[in-house]
Amino acid sequence: MPNSEPPPRRKAANGEDSIYWDKSKNRYIGAISLGHEPNGTRRRPKVSGKTKTEVRSKLRQLRKELEVGVQPSAKHTVQRVVETWLDRGLRGRDERSLKTYRSLAKNHVIPDLGKAKITDLSPDEVDEWLAAKAEEVSHETLKRIRSILRRSIALAQRDGKVARNVAEFVELPQGREGRPSKSLSLEEAHAVLHAEQGTWIHAYVVLALLVGVRTEEERPLTWAHVHIDTDGDDRPYIDVWRSVRKQGETKTRKSKRSLTMPHHAAVVLTQYRQAQQAECAASGVEWSAERLVFGHADATQRSSTDVLRDLRSLLKSAGFSTPKAWTTRELRTSFVSLLSDHGTPIEVIARLVGHSGTATTETVYRKQIRPVITEGAEAMDEIFRQKRRN
Repeated sequence: MPNSEPPPRRKAANGEDSIYWDKSKNRYIGAISLGHEPNGTRRRPKVSGKTKTEVRSKLRQLRKELEVGVQPSAKHTVQRVVETWLDRGLRGRDERSLKTYRSLAKNHVIPDLGKAKITDLSPDEVDEWLAAKAEEVSHETLKRIRSILRRSIALAQRDGKVARNVAEFVELPQGREGRPSKSLSLEEAHAVLHAEQGTWIHAYVVLALLVGVRTEEERPLTWAHVHIDTDGDDRPYIDVWRSVRKQGETKTRKSKRSLTMPHHAAVVLTQYRQAQQAECAASGVEWSAERLVFGHADATQRSSTDVLRDLRSLLKSAGFSTPKAWTTRELRTSFVSLLSDHGTPIEVIARLVGHSGTATTETVYRKQIRPVITEGAEAMDEIFRQKRRN
């Protein structure tokens, strides 16, 4: 009876391809023999497919990658390159950004694509993945998770682990509509400005709503950057020079700015500073201009969660029926909308809020639109002076 066993495979010479059937995987395996590593292990990158034709095609692609210096490995999965990028590609970012990227990678990229070999991933697969994600997440989240994949593969490219970045070849579909931001009406803003007077959150809200400061810029603000003891014709102003971002940098170069305060904001901050100085004296703590304006009693910085919690408490005191429907950043959208509604030019508003152009100011922040007239702190004084007269 003839021997039914296939003849033993000839060992491939260096640089030679071999294709064989792997019964355990139920697939054809293609390999290129590239000699040995310095530690003695064989260099034998492999591909797999359902047919020999598919494997031959993958071997040709593998050879092209080897010719341009790519060193593919079965260990280089999407999960591995994403985790490498999270470790190496985000150095210098603030902790909040790190937390966001890690969460998005853990919840979206790695569960869906993590097991795929980075050299096998195709544009079509990425395209289908993004199309499915577009049904689940907002457009902004969709942009971020594609960015994670694209930047992770770019780092792998730089390291010679993959020849091309397949995430560069796909268009971003339209994700779900995110939660729309909103703006306080003039009546709501007036109620907010007079709720819980004398508290830190009242002073915080006054500055955010009447000057348009970002919450990340307001929390690290020190009294040295609040100029309310001005002489002559100078109006009170604040220097927005720092944020809670890594190394204290503001969001953009144009975000670093000095802003005149409306009269009401200057009065509230003067009274609040006096109260803070009195509290320090009563507790035997030396007050200095380097102290945080809105810090805890022990002079440590408040978190964004602290601010949001107390803001919603203030909104409840101001008569809002659904205070949890509001976020801290909507004080800033309200600043933009109130000025726009009053007739302040959009170019002026963009400069006040630290935007590099008017597009973001107009499409994201402005919720009410009327024709153009005056600017800045003078406009806020006029807005709320008119409200008091009515």
